[in-house]
Amino acid sequence: MEKVQIIEEIQAGNTSLGIEFGSTNIKAVLIASDYSVIATGSHGWENQLENGIWTYALEDVWTGVQDAYSKLSGQIKKEYGVDLTQLRSLGIAAMMHGYMPFNVQGELLVPFRTWRNSMTEDAAMQLTHLFNFNIPERWSIAHLYQAVLNQETHVKDVDFITTLAGYVHWKLSGEKVLGVGDASGVFPIDELSHDYNQDMMDKFNGLKAIQQYHWSLPEILPQVKVAGEVAGKLTAQGAKLLDISGKLQPGTVMAPPEGDAGTGMVSTNSVKQRTGNVSAGTSAFAMIVLEKSLKKLHTSIDMVTTPDGSAVAMVHANNSSSDINAWAGLFNEFAQMLGVELSPNELYGHLFNSILNADPDTSGILTYGYYSGENITGMSEGRPVLARMPNSKFNIGNLMRTNLYSAFGAMKIGMDILHEEQVETDSIVAQGGIFKTPIVGQKMLAAAMEAPVTVMKTASEGGPWGMAILATYAATKTDQDLATYLEEEVFFDQERSTIEPDVKDVNGFNRFMERYKAGLPIEAHAVATLKN
Repeated sequence: MEKVQIIEEIQAGNTSLGIEFGSTNIKAVLIASDYSVIATGSHGWENQLENGIWTYALEDVWTGVQDAYSKLSGQIKKEYGVDLTQLRSLGIAAMMHGYMPFNVQGELLVPFRTWRNSMTEDAAMQLTHLFNFNIPERWSIAHLYQAVLNQETHVKDVDFITTLAGYVHWKLSGEKVLGVGDASGVFPIDELSHDYNQDMMDKFNGLKAIQQYHWSLPEILPQVKVAGEVAGKLTAQGAKLLDISGKLQPGTVMAPPEGDAGTGMVSTNSVKQRTGNVSAGTSAFAMIVLEKSLKKLHTSIDMVTTPDGSAVAMVHANNSSSDINAWAGLFNEFAQMLGVELSPNELYGHLFNSILNADPDTSGILTYGYYSGENITGMSEGRPVLARMPNSKFNIGNLMRTNLYSAFGAMKIGMDILHEEQVETDSIVAQGGIFKTPIVGQKMLAAAMEAPVTVMKTASEGGPWGMAILATYAATKTDQDLATYLEEEVFFDQERSTIEPDVKDVNGFNRFMERYKAGLPIEAHAVATLKN
């Protein structure tokens, strides 16, 4: 789109804004009517381990999103010479799951418990048995029920629980709602009604431990909405909360708030049956849109939905790129000691490109990049580990290839289960920071998946761009379903590249996975030893 057209769209309020709260960045993306990116703004943040709980402070939520929005609007002013005062539509996305309980006064009762916490094992196991449906430890309902089992005093005061995306949307619009994709990480969704599963809700409300409280689930859970529905409008208070300059006007149409899984599906055009996508950042997850139900329950497979309510088998690994980032930080520190300043792109580019000349099997080096517990492999707490044989070729290429293999290791175990279930896919599209360096991450993932992997030009924008698309869809008067809308309106001319798996890489990754799986029974003694 030409610059003069972009200016006209900004001034006419014909742009859509997507904001996503990721694990390490809060990112805002503004798009034009042709879905191209006009401007972006981001703010780095990190979770904190406080009293054994992974959390983010509420004040950091708002200072972070205000900074990201301010940078975006500042970029518009600098490049186009106009102020951003009105939007066509707005959507909020964030990390799924976790626990944010509020009382009737709207006060947060306990610090935000993120998806990263592996503290709900008893609740998750009991609910999985009760529902005959896998309830992962990070799901909101598991956090709520664990608080009940622990007899935490705040539970009696719960008036509303939601996710991070739901919380921000509530404060901007006044609406207590969730998109169905995000809601599917709160409580199981009925595939037909696209609402919370009523039978399971009745079973939960019938538990003796629950009946002591004044509330029931329908009263405290957000209302569920599907993609394309309007989920309120930006209020005057919400506009001031987002834009501290006071220039943004209220009244913007707001899309249902979504989880990062849903925005990942949208940004990779993976909402049709038999499509799949992989997102790799702090965590890694693979999602396959199912054409038929799985044959049996698997505790390593989450059953969630697309933003329009289709069933999705999701393999979610809590850990992916954190250890890669730690090693990159170490090498950057050494470079600075030598007086060399590297940009992030240069640093990661050099490290990732070294992988291309490394040994396919990493010369026997093994890593577990577990910064937090890993449900798929049974690790209850984070323990990053590096191990190697005395005769391993310990060089940067082999180390980085090992780290990248490990970033997909736990996810691969879950994908093998779907392979046994004979789940089929027509395409796999990847997104996330790991794929920002051309070819390398894509090539390694193709080896892990033993299937062609596609990366789109928009992969670097990822979830926030996907949320902006959902916001546009909510404001568009169309009879097209979401899959058709994406295929015919958004992605019909999208640039993409596909890499086929290399036999040497596949064989090398499989040898790495033999070592990876063989080392997994270490948990009982490793945790006890490393605590001392």
